[in-house]
Amino acid sequence: MKISDLCIRRPVFATVLSLSILLVGLVSYTRLPVREYPKIDEPVVTVDTTYRGASAEIVESQISKPLEDSLAGIEGVDVITSISRQENSQISVRFKLERHPDSAASDVRDRVSRVRNKLPADIDEPVIAKVEADANPIIWIAFSSDQHSALEVTDVANRIVKPRLQTLPGAADVRVFGERKFAMRIWLDRDRLAAFNLMPQDVEDALRRQNVEVPAGRIESRSREFSVVARTDLGEAAQFAGIIVKQASDARGSYPVRIADLGRVEIGAASERSSVRFKGRPAVALGVIKQATANPLELSRALRGELPKVIGELPPGMTANIAYDSSVFIDRSIDAVFKTIGEAMLLVLLIIFIFLRNFRATLIPLVTIPVSLIGAFALMLALGFTINTLTLLALVLAIGLVVDDAIVVLENIYRHIEAGMPRRKAAFQGAQEIGFAVVAMTITLAAVYAPVAFMTGRTGKLFVEFALTLAGAVLVSGFVALTLSPMMCSLLLRHEARHGKAYVAVENLLDALTRAYRRVLTAALAQRWLVMLAFALVAGANVFLLGALKSELAPIEDRGIIIGVFLGPEGATLDYTDQYARQIEDLYAHTADVERYFVVAGNPTVSQGISFVGLTDWQERKRNSAAVVKELFPKFSGIPGVLAFPVLPPSLGQSPRERPINFVIVTSASYVELDKITARLLDEVAKNPGLTNVDTDLKLNKPELSVIVNRDKSMDTGVQIETVGRTLETMLGGRQVTRFKREGEQYDVIVQVANADRSTPSDIRDLFVRARDGSMIPLANLLSVDETVSPRELNHFGQRRAVTLTANLTPGYAMGEALQFLESTAGRVLPPGYAIDYAGQSREFKLSSSSLALTFMLALAFIYLVLAAQFESFRDPFIIMLTVPLSMTGALLALLLSGGTLNVYSQIGLVTLVGLITKHGILIVEFANQLQAQGRGVRQAVIEASELRLRPILMTTGAMVLGAIPLALGSGAGAESRQQIGWVIVGGLLLGTFLTLFVVPTVYTLLARRQSGVAMSRAAGEAG
Repeated sequence: MKISDLCIRRPVFATVLSLSILLVGLVSYTRLPVREYPKIDEPVVTVDTTYRGASAEIVESQISKPLEDSLAGIEGVDVITSISRQENSQISVRFKLERHPDSAASDVRDRVSRVRNKLPADIDEPVIAKVEADANPIIWIAFSSDQHSALEVTDVANRIVKPRLQTLPGAADVRVFGERKFAMRIWLDRDRLAAFNLMPQDVEDALRRQNVEVPAGRIESRSREFSVVARTDLGEAAQFAGIIVKQASDARGSYPVRIADLGRVEIGAASERSSVRFKGRPAVALGVIKQATANPLELSRALRGELPKVIGELPPGMTANIAYDSSVFIDRSIDAVFKTIGEAMLLVLLIIFIFLRNFRATLIPLVTIPVSLIGAFALMLALGFTINTLTLLALVLAIGLVVDDAIVVLENIYRHIEAGMPRRKAAFQGAQEIGFAVVAMTITLAAVYAPVAFMTGRTGKLFVEFALTLAGAVLVSGFVALTLSPMMCSLLLRHEARHGKAYVAVENLLDALTRAYRRVLTAALAQRWLVMLAFALVAGANVFLLGALKSELAPIEDRGIIIGVFLGPEGATLDYTDQYARQIEDLYAHTADVERYFVVAGNPTVSQGISFVGLTDWQERKRNSAAVVKELFPKFSGIPGVLAFPVLPPSLGQSPRERPINFVIVTSASYVELDKITARLLDEVAKNPGLTNVDTDLKLNKPELSVIVNRDKSMDTGVQIETVGRTLETMLGGRQVTRFKREGEQYDVIVQVANADRSTPSDIRDLFVRARDGSMIPLANLLSVDETVSPRELNHFGQRRAVTLTANLTPGYAMGEALQFLESTAGRVLPPGYAIDYAGQSREFKLSSSSLALTFMLALAFIYLVLAAQFESFRDPFIIMLTVPLSMTGALLALLLSGGTLNVYSQIGLVTLVGLITKHGILIVEFANQLQAQGRGVRQAVIEASELRLRPILMTTGAMVLGAIPLALGSGAGAESRQQIGWVIVGGLLLGTFLTLFVVPTVYTLLARRQSGVAMSRAAGEAG
């Protein structure tokens, strides 16, 4: 080829080309951000609306439904879901990945404003917000103390620690969980209030009048001025207790009624609706949230550097521990991939040296590896990619691929030199002979990923970064093979007249192997029907293997952490939930390989909780996290009173709370009818031991006290309905009336009835309001209180009423099996008018399965068309592509034997394999065509071509297989995903290469065009 000839004549020019690629790649590497995965989160916009006093049914019909109807017409919507609770509607609009979050949010605002006049007039204005996927803490820090109260720990965390952490590089925000924030709590006694003829509103008015902070101005003279500060605000509990609510009188005269006469005042916690403990000790947790584009590893390093300084400034007895750091897994996973890259390079160099037995020759493909890998970083930066697990996996596989082209060029030139040809002439002739095949192989491997670039959705985004990174490295390697490799061959290689014993021994072995192969191939071509029968049997085995393999979204990785989830009954209190949280802590304390545990009771609701369990380092334990979960599972199931289960955090960045099975039933029927149908489905599902902790989000049994005001009596006594409502709100729910200052911070002043006076439903009747004549009337005379149940929430999915069935999977039971079972069961149980859908991981699994099948077919079509254009033939590409089903059989068999599944990672490997295995067919068919053009017959040409191409085929296969072996046998953080790709490449190449060496020549003799000896070969013509 002309470019090869130019580089052989101008070695400095060839060197500068590769050095330029290295330089640009290194600069690009320093500018690439680091993430665990590519940015694969779809834009989500929420619409949150509050309608005070409304039931869930009213919220559903008057708010959620009109908004959903308006939002449904927005472009790029994937699915709309809504939750209608008492007094609140929350609608989530999930868009397709291609939509920009800002424009999506703008469209949502526009659609909401269009229907605002159709919504109730007295609702709070809908709050529209983008949900940032990165807005979850990546690091949790637990603050605890044996000498300080939770209030004091919270105060230190908020005032001292939080500002320090917010300034760390890459930190977006710091949130406090389990906090006990200071508040001035005014606990009123209902009987004392009534005795003094007062209501809660009187206390609130007194607080607002007597706790104010207003600027007073200044005093000015000719030469001086004074700022006047009016100390009208209050800051101590005693000051609030002394507030005069009214002036009362009796027979002895008048006297002031102070708040202290009506109850007690103390500095306490504003809310006690959640609790946090770290390793059994009460704690306050700080969650550090990273910026969207920040490097989590840099943020973690900065925090770990700052934390010792922070601890040194804490009050005596107070300490801080890192309870959870998600960047540890990312760091270890990336380290493991870099280690794998090093191992793969060594193994690839070993196989090259074994075949060439020459240090100079081995150096030539070695140079290709750093130039190609580093050069790929430039493409990654240009396309907006990141350094993540997928792109690094692509670079691992690239090691075995990028040397292929250089090996083919080197082997062909080296063959001529060993035959006695001068090295410069050998470089010209060898590059000319093999140039077209190198271009064909490079473009073919890049073409296999062309359909991938057009994939949509989360898995599509995963594919795109992996595929284009690998394709970029391969394109650079092809360029290097045509420029730098021929030049280095012309300068470094030389003919050895005599070789050492080791060289001769290996050479004799390879010669014997080549001769044996020629004999077997000649015999096979004499019995072509046997070869074709073997081809049909091996290719047909794919059908059996596809049926035998289980399928899932992604393998569960050992991330060094376990999530424990526990759910109490509807209406459970924090004390109830916390009681069982302590039992779960006790289980963790007596479980081997558990290093730390961090438990939050009351999250996200009072009756629920979550825990994070950190395991010892991967190198320090003999079992993986799945084995620890297997041990904990029966212990969790044995805890009565709550539904508790341990789970492993899902791969691909889903929420740790999210279960793998999210099976949605949608209908237009009533919720009562939907509940009955769901109960029948649950009875059938309970018979399947593969599904555990089965639950639904349709709960119609939330305990509720229904308060009905007798409006006639209210009118007769002159008590306003609003007064009754305000009294209930203040006394039972607590009202934030005003604020006070403490050490430069503002805190709430909250008025509420004492806990002891609101512990039973009858306590509502014992509250008092003031009648028109000034007398105090108990609410028992004005209202009735009934104990009822109500829906916890009413859910819509795709604008229809819905219930979502969630479940965990037992070990060995795959997501594909579970969804197939649920689909068949639903088909039997659900009556007409009901349909099924999927959410969460289950939805992603169904979408990825269909899109990946289409991508695979498109990849085959693209390769065929590219090869047809290069070979100027529709027959030759067909011959070459018969190798694909053979390699698929080897890949699927390797997956089955290694315990793998069909998932995102293994399917990425299968698409990659299509491009790899066709390389062998290209080498044989292209060389056979050249030999035919030189006058040889079809059979003789293909036999000679196969014999001459055997060594480069074995070398490239060995390089690719050994490059993937560290993936297949990998261990440590994230190894489960890497193993899937590794086994696909190893199994597919080993079986596919072996059978290719016989199937391609056989089919070539049956289908190839007969070329005359006078005709010029296409490759030679193009090379010239």
